Amino acid sequence: MACKMVDWLKTRPFWASSWPATIGLLLVMFLWGSSFIALKVAFSAYAPMTAIFARMFIGSLLFLSILPKWKNIGYQKGDWKLLLLMALLEPCFYFIFEGNALKYTTASQAGMITAMLPILVAVIARITLKEKVKTKTIVGFILAIAGIYWLSLLSETSTFAPCPILGNFLEFLAMICAAGYTICVKYLSGRYHAMFLGAFQSFVGTIFFAPFLFFSAQGIPKTFLLWPTLAILYLGSMITFVAYTLYIYGVSKIPASQASAFVNLVPVFAIILGWLILDEKFTWLQSVGVGLVFLGVFVSQDMREGRSQVY
Repeated sequence: MACKMVDWLKTRPFWASSWPATIGLLLVMFLWGSSFIALKVAFSAYAPMTAIFARMFIGSLLFLSILPKWKNIGYQKGDWKLLLLMALLEPCFYFIFEGNALKYTTASQAGMITAMLPILVAVIARITLKEKVKTKTIVGFILAIAGIYWLSLLSETSTFAPCPILGNFLEFLAMICAAGYTICVKYLSGRYHAMFLGAFQSFVGTIFFAPFLFFSAQGIPKTFLLWPTLAILYLGSMITFVAYTLYIYGVSKIPASQASAFVNLVPVFAIILGWLILDEKFTWLQSVGVGLVFLGVFVSQDMREGRSQVY
C-alpha cells in the first residue's frame, strides 16, 4: 500500500510543486484583505501618498537587510526594461489609480471592477504566454465574479460617490496595471528569485512616491500617532515585504490565469476581517457570496496541472 502511495505521488508532481504556492497565495489574499483595514487606520492620520511612500520605504529596508545574501542575481541583458515596467505597473501606477478611484466611486463598485482582474490576466496570458484557458477555469471565474457582485450589491454604502463613472474607469485602469504586472512577474520569475523581484519593485516604488511627500497638503508628518504608525509598519512588513514576495512565488509555480483567480478572495477576507475587527455588519446573505467566491477559486484551479512553462 505504501509503495502504491509513493508511486501515485510520483505521477502527480502538482502536489509536490504547486500546493505550497496555493497555500502561499491563500495567505497573500488574507494579508491583502487585511491591508484595507490597515490602510483605513493609516489614512486617519496620514495623507494617502505619504502612507504609501512609508510602506514602500519600510519594505525596501527589509529587503535591504537580506540583500547581501544575493551574490548571484544572474541579470540577463535587456531585462531592465521589463523589470522597470513591472515596478511601474505595480506598485506605482496601480496605487495612483486605485487611490484616486476611491475618491469618486464607492468601495462596493470598485470591488465589482476588481473582479475583472482574473479575466484580464487570462486574456493577456493567452496572448503573451500562450497559456491555455480551460472551460473549468472560465466557470470558476464566473462563479467568483458572481460572488463579488453579490457581496457588492448587499454591502451598505457609507461613502459618497461624486463621479462613479470616472472612479470606476480609474479602478479599471488599476486592474489593467495589475494584470500587466502579473504577466511581467510570470515571465521574470523564470529568470529571477522572488525576493529580488519584490525588492526591485519596492525600491522603485519608494523612489516614485518620495516626491509626493512635498506635494501633499500635510507635508512630511511632524507627529506620529501610535495606531496609524503601527498600521504603516504592518503594511510595509507584512504586505509589501511578505505578501508580494509570496505572490511572486505563487505566480512562478502555477499559470498566471489561475493565480489571478485568488484575487477574488481579497474583498471576501476584507469583509470577514472588517466584521471581526471593526465590528462591521456581515449578514448571512453575504456569506452566500463568500461561498461563491471560494467555490469559484477552487473550481478554476487545475489540480492535475504541474508548473506551467514560462515563455
